[in-house]
Amino acid sequence: MEIEKVILRVIEMPLKKPFTTHLTTVTTRESIIVEVVDKDGLSGFGEVVAFSSPWYTEETVQTTYHILQDFLIPILFRTKIEQPQNVSQLFAKIKGNHMAKAGLETAIWDLYGKRNNRSIAEMIGGERKQVAAGAVVAAKNKIEAIEQIGKFHVLGYQRIKIKIQPGLDYSYIKEIRHQFPDLPLMVDANSAYSLDDVKKLQALDEFQLMMIEQPLGDDDLVEHAILQKQIQTPICLDESIVSFHDAKSAIQLGSCQVMNVKIGRVGGLQNALDIHHLCRKNQIQLWCGGMIEFGISKAFNLALASLPGFTLPGDIPASTNYWEEDITEPEIEVKNGWISVPDKAGIGFSINQKRLHAVTVHREIYQKRAV
Repeated sequence: MEIEKVILRVIEMPLKKPFTTHLTTVTTRESIIVEVVDKDGLSGFGEVVAFSSPWYTEETVQTTYHILQDFLIPILFRTKIEQPQNVSQLFAKIKGNHMAKAGLETAIWDLYGKRNNRSIAEMIGGERKQVAAGAVVAAKNKIEAIEQIGKFHVLGYQRIKIKIQPGLDYSYIKEIRHQFPDLPLMVDANSAYSLDDVKKLQALDEFQLMMIEQPLGDDDLVEHAILQKQIQTPICLDESIVSFHDAKSAIQLGSCQVMNVKIGRVGGLQNALDIHHLCRKNQIQLWCGGMIEFGISKAFNLALASLPGFTLPGDIPASTNYWEEDITEPEIEVKNGWISVPDKAGIGFSINQKRLHAVTVHREIYQKRAV
């Protein structure tokens, strides 16, 4: 593939309801849509999942735009791409900046799939035609949380993830478990606790949770290993896993029993595949995480979740959960707790150009210069 043009679009869309954790409240989602165009005029699309401020990782929309514009796109223009699997290694000379890399890398995967009339799921070895849908509850109190869970339960979501923090944990989950005694539940702490809180975390064992996600520091592996020995609930790592090496180290240390894989957080689809293969070999359960994404990123998540090692429901809700109207069509739907994996070429969805244009707040075109 010879990439002739890259188009960066900054888009902005309000959420239907606020998304609240102890770290921040998101009411409007800003993102970068990456379009790569080859010499034949065929386009591939990717999505940069960094947020507007550095509350989840150090990357932001502004920093990823800078890295794409000044470093990654020039590298891409200097290189003829044979396979999308090669892109992550091509970008390896640029340290960090995983979400910027993933946005451009996934666009190349989409383009390659379209050129070869193959879906992303087919190209990466996906086996499932449908994946189980999970939902996230990020509420300010138990009344709001129970209301949200009830709606998700009626729609058939197969597990619910609840955001917790000190002061919004034991009694909060106790009431939710009382209301929904048989519903698969997990909790996500987003690093809200320390080892001083072991007793608080041990108390959650009685609720038979699927897992507790990222209870300790966002860059920690060692203390999670210490904690896992003291609680019965499986620990799931999210923010701590930003590379294959992190995943390997976590397994060697015994830091977790479950991993949440996010394509953007680990630097691209190929890195996510490598982590999948490693975890499957070492009997670590996997699920695909979400980033309050638009349809392009969700399409990649569906393909990733179709792999055999992703045995747990991921954070892949219907498009209507967050948006009045998404930028892809048809919109993603949850039917009886399941979402169909696209089988058309590339991401398997069309871009709703009218909607994309309406929510674009900035657009730049980068053209390869003739040598």
